[in-house]
Amino acid sequence: MTDEYNLRHCLLLAEAGRYSCRPNPVVGCVIVKDGAIVGEGWHHVAGQAHAEVLALQQAGDLARGATVYVSLEPCVHHGRTGPCTEALLHAGIARLVYAMEDPNPLVAGKGLARLREAGVVVDGPVLQAEAAALNPGFSKRMTRGLPYVRCKVGMSLDGRTAMASGESQWITGAAARHEVHQWRARSCAILTGIGTLLHDDPALTARLDNYNGLQPLRVIADTEGRTPPAAQTLQLPGKVVLACGPDAAAYLQQHEVCGSGLQADCTVMPVPLLNGKLNLKTLLQQLASDWQCNEVWVEAGPTLVGALLQAGLVDELVTYIAPALLGERARPLATLPGLDRLADKVSLHFVDVAMVGEDCRIRSLVLPRA
Repeated sequence: MTDEYNLRHCLLLAEAGRYSCRPNPVVGCVIVKDGAIVGEGWHHVAGQAHAEVLALQQAGDLARGATVYVSLEPCVHHGRTGPCTEALLHAGIARLVYAMEDPNPLVAGKGLARLREAGVVVDGPVLQAEAAALNPGFSKRMTRGLPYVRCKVGMSLDGRTAMASGESQWITGAAARHEVHQWRARSCAILTGIGTLLHDDPALTARLDNYNGLQPLRVIADTEGRTPPAAQTLQLPGKVVLACGPDAAAYLQQHEVCGSGLQADCTVMPVPLLNGKLNLKTLLQQLASDWQCNEVWVEAGPTLVGALLQAGLVDELVTYIAPALLGERARPLATLPGLDRLADKVSLHFVDVAMVGEDCRIRSLVLPRA
């Protein structure tokens, strides 16, 4: 078995923690001795044993003199658990092969250095791009203080997301809607705007058969504090954040709008204004710093989607295209004023195209604007 083969196995193991270990990164680990796997593990839940520790527990005494493969550099700091580097050294491993360095400034090469200093042979990075793709939100939060933002849009073939009346349920089919719940489940937060909340009254929860993973934080961008206490999302268990302008936030806090009587654990989060609207970059920074959000899933109308795109805050569009035409009076995908020339366009890079039931799903990266 080659180093690449074993690291690919680590990447597959890491995916098992996708819905349960946030805000930590997903990590997989494999221990090999004499050409055979003697231990493996993946990070299950934040605050519990890391992938390396679980693999060491499975390997037992066979870990001594073995090679450890890990999708992310072992931690060297004391958090809610002890440093994995010390556990690896205590087990007496001979070699470590890693896929990528940890972007967390508390680690960032220090774990690898500690192992080398203790005489462990350290090789890598191997499959770095594949490993980075496992944790785009964690890496972005650690290096830029922002979450990775995906915007979901369901639209007709002519690019319309709702009828002129606002009617939109359902443009896309059941298979697409089921996949959306998988995206919700992997996200740290779901962000919507007050317009969508008032019109559609969404639950903003991940609803999958037999799903017992973490529910995402539910975030409502509500500049003026218009969210009604009777909103469905406030009547469901889970955490809700009302992101409001400073004046509205002060009013809501004074009148304890998020107090007793709600099923949700509701928090009012003041966000500074920019041109009379919420400063969306600051909002996202607060979700990253105060709520440890790695990935934010946006399900919103054209106003909020357009504002995020124009501010350069969207990393990825996940677009479901239904085989239907809604006509020129129907609502657009995004409100993007000021695009008068072709040079002003928002450019995308398609990374994946697939059929989901009767609909077509396109994933595209949003390219930096010139």
